[in-house]
Amino acid sequence: MQRLTPLKTRRRKWLIIAGLSIAVIALAAMTLSLFLSRWARGWIVSSLSEHYDSQVELRNFHISLLPSVHVSGEGLVFRHKRRTDVPPLVTLESFEARANLLALLLPPRRFSQVVLRGLLIQVPPKQGADKSDDERNRPKQTKKSPIVLQTIVADGTTLKIISRKPDKEPLVFDIRKLTLQSVRTDGPMHFRAVLTNAKPPGLIHSEGEFGPWYAPDPGETPISGNYTFRNANLGVFKGISGTLASDGAYRGQLGRLDVKGWTDVPDFAVSAGNHPVHLKTDFHAVVDGTNGDTLLEPVNATFLNSSVLARGGVTNKPGTKGKTVTLDVTVSQGRVEDMLRLAVKSEKPILTGAISFTTKFELPPGEEDVIDKLALDGRFGIDAAKFTEFKLQEKVNALSRSGRGEPENENVENVVSNLKGHFVMNTGTIRFSDLSFAVPGASVRISGTYGLRTEALNFHGTVRLQAKVSEATTGVKSFFLKLVDPLFKKKNAGAVIPIKIGGTREKPSFGIDVGRTLNGQ
Repeated sequence: MQRLTPLKTRRRKWLIIAGLSIAVIALAAMTLSLFLSRWARGWIVSSLSEHYDSQVELRNFHISLLPSVHVSGEGLVFRHKRRTDVPPLVTLESFEARANLLALLLPPRRFSQVVLRGLLIQVPPKQGADKSDDERNRPKQTKKSPIVLQTIVADGTTLKIISRKPDKEPLVFDIRKLTLQSVRTDGPMHFRAVLTNAKPPGLIHSEGEFGPWYAPDPGETPISGNYTFRNANLGVFKGISGTLASDGAYRGQLGRLDVKGWTDVPDFAVSAGNHPVHLKTDFHAVVDGTNGDTLLEPVNATFLNSSVLARGGVTNKPGTKGKTVTLDVTVSQGRVEDMLRLAVKSEKPILTGAISFTTKFELPPGEEDVIDKLALDGRFGIDAAKFTEFKLQEKVNALSRSGRGEPENENVENVVSNLKGHFVMNTGTIRFSDLSFAVPGASVRISGTYGLRTEALNFHGTVRLQAKVSEATTGVKSFFLKLVDPLFKKKNAGAVIPIKIGGTREKPSFGIDVGRTLNGQ
């Protein structure tokens, strides 16, 4: 049997001693980790309970010290103010955190990185009466933070803001990517987020400041930042199309945000006309985070040579599922040809001129085409209108010559003045009442309908002439029409003739309404 030399004997002793030392250290670390797990679990639960004013539950918790401090857990739940009548404020499937041991010895304890999985935040509605503006803007008092998390990664987070009304669905934000920096309870944290927008579909990139968390009312937690939204397909809204881009800034609280920004749609089109225009808007909006209602105050839109001002909101209406857009719309500097380009299929607008109008605008939710569900109710006026189609303008010119009793005079003004009226639009049909216009020598007043899809015309009204009927033509016709002059003669007019307009926009038909004439109307 080979004998060990003294050198080999000493080396074996040191190996045994080292092995035993490592085993003792590992056992001590495991024992300390077990002790710290129990102690830290209780400390974390009590700290979170105090700082978030919540009942905190933590199903599993583990801590290891080697080679660095590693903390993990599962089943973390916050119940704000111990409420059981609303969903938990926070539900977290699992988490992991890493730190340097020295960073945990003195408060505030610092963790270098925390990874959260399956984070669901559900902000409950506030209890009691709404706060005044002074109370809402009053600085929030927060206690010094016992823990600082240098970086939190919480991809796949869902934020729900619960409505005050139990029958309303919560406002949901699907946060695809979320990174928070310098997270603490006594100050704001910086965030970068990518949110999934449902309609129109697309990704919203946002960066800003959030906090400090306001435990008495989480909806009052301050937030501010900027956002960008690109390549959003408006085609998901049946009846319109285009690709939207938007930038903006926001500030306020989770429950109430003030937003300012712009949108740009270089190819906006309405299916009824299907003529793309470059639509730009600047807007100021106030978003109620408790129900998702948005007040627009105002929206300034421009396209082609027209400007539109709108005020109103996007809100829930009783008895409907989804948001209804309700606006007061004003156009003071517009062109009628721009409006027709949106709504009429023809490449060439039937009419040109400066337009002004006001209207109530209501667009309810639903899958119907925008043209079929949009409701308008307003008044308009057009100055110096001209028909672009020769046949229509020639009829207007002929009306002017006849009205003045100069049927052969070719030197007439080819403009329509004082074109104005009241209109109501619903189910894809525009109904005009008190529609009137004038040309030298004649004035027209009619009422009727125009179908945006069929382009069908159905109008009835009267033409008031300065001249008598017999003076509106020449030759034999003039002679025989003298017999019916008394039939059309009215006070303060040479003649008042009942008319009707039918056909379509491309092939209109004009004629005397014989029935009304014989009835003396």
